[in-house]
Amino acid sequence: MNRPARLRRLTVLAIGVSTAISLTACGSSGSEADGGSATPKASAPAPEGIVDQKTASSVVDAYEKANNKANATRDAELLGTVEAGQVHEQSKADYTHWPTWTKKRQKTYSTPFYYRDRQFWIPAASSGATWFAVTARSAKEPKDPGGLLIFDKVGGRYKMTAGVALDAKPKISVDEHGLAAPADPSKKVGTLAPDEIGERYEDFFETGGKEAKQVFASTEDTRESTKVFTERNAGESGRWSTTKYEVAKPAHPAVYALRLVGGGVLSVFPTAHTESQVLKPAYLYNSKITPGPDARVYNPTPRIAIINDYQGQGLAELQPQKKVRVTELEYRITGSE
Repeated sequence: MNRPARLRRLTVLAIGVSTAISLTACGSSGSEADGGSATPKASAPAPEGIVDQKTASSVVDAYEKANNKANATRDAELLGTVEAGQVHEQSKADYTHWPTWTKKRQKTYSTPFYYRDRQFWIPAASSGATWFAVTARSAKEPKDPGGLLIFDKVGGRYKMTAGVALDAKPKISVDEHGLAAPADPSKKVGTLAPDEIGERYEDFFETGGKEAKQVFASTEDTRESTKVFTERNAGESGRWSTTKYEVAKPAHPAVYALRLVGGGVLSVFPTAHTESQVLKPAYLYNSKITPGPDARVYNPTPRIAIINDYQGQGLAELQPQKKVRVTELEYRITGSE
C-alpha cells in the first residue's frame, strides 16, 4: 500500500566551528560647508542583524544538545522546545515509525550529531524578518554540500522550523555589512512566487505534471514525483484497488526565501498531499486492504479504503525568466485513516 517516499533525513553532522559574519560600517565622505572647509560627517553605525553571531551560534548549539538527547529516547516534547514547523512534523513522524525501522537505521538516527562548517545568513533587524538561516555540512561526508537550516522565532524562542539538504553550496547574497537579504515569499520570480511552489508542485503527484511541467524545470525530484503518479496503480494492487493523490494543506505554511547573487531567490517551502487507495467496486463486499507498515502504526485495521497523510518540505531555486528548480523534497507519512 505504501509508496516509497524519499526519506533523506537531513543529518548534517559536525564538530562545530562557526564561520563569522563580518559586520563593518561604511564611512561617509565629507562635504563643503559655508566657508569652503570640509565638514566631516560621523560614520553611520553598521545596521544590526536580527541576532548577532554569538546568539545565532548558541541557538544552534542548544538545538544540537536537545535534539541529540530527544533522539535517544524519542522524546517529542523535549524536541519541541527547540524545533517547530514542518521539520518538527517530520521528526514526530520519525519517532512514531521507529518500531518499524531496522536496527541499523535506529542506531544511525540515534547517534549524536554536531554541525560543522557553519555559516550564518542573518537578515537585518530592519528587514522585518523573524528568522535566520544556517548552512552546514556533515563531518562524515566532507564532499557533501550539507544542508540549509531555518531558525524562526516561535513562542518567543528561536527554534528550527525547516531543514533541507543541499545539492550544491548556494550563492546567497549579502550586503556590504555581511547581512543576508530575505525575499518576499509572495513576489513572483520567474514563473512562480515562493509561496506558490508547494501547492503547484503537487500536480506532479495528482496528474503526472500536466500543468506543473509548464512552470517547473525537470530535476531528479520532479522525475521521481512523476514516477510515483505513473506507477500508482502498477502491480497486483492495481488490479483490485485504485490509488490517487490530492494536494493538502501543510501543517505549517511558513515559506522562507533568501536572495541569491545575480537576482535569483532560494526558497524553503512546505508542501503536503494525501494518498488514497480504494478497493474497486467488484471487491468492496468481499475484500479489505491490509495497511502496510507505515500506515499500520496509525491504524492497523484492514479496511476498504486507506488514506495516508504526507507532510513535506522542499528547497527550490527561482530565477527570472526561468522555470523553478526544485532540488530537494522530503515527505513523511504523518497519519492514516
